[in-house]
Amino acid sequence: MSTDIPQPNHQPGMAERAIDAATDVSHTIGEVAGGLRAAVDRLTYAIDEARKPGRPLSTVAAITREAPLASLFVAFLFGVAIARRR
Repeated sequence: MSTDIPQPNHQPGMAERAIDAATDVSHTIGEVAGGLRAAVDRLTYAIDEARKPGRPLSTVAAITREAPLASLFVAFLFGVAIARRR
């Protein structure tokens, strides 16, 4: 003779499934936000390093300050060349 009380098969209701789905989405959004935050931090560091004197962004900024129209023309030609390749 068994003293175990039979447990009914408990199927999660709509509310429980909705709460589980919302929890999963919340965790996923948190993970994505963390990944984006790390990527932004790495990009910010790379840009800060490239802006130091003698580095590429510093050089480009100096050239652009000295000859803004010529820099704009070069950027336009570069964009046209890239657009034609596609």
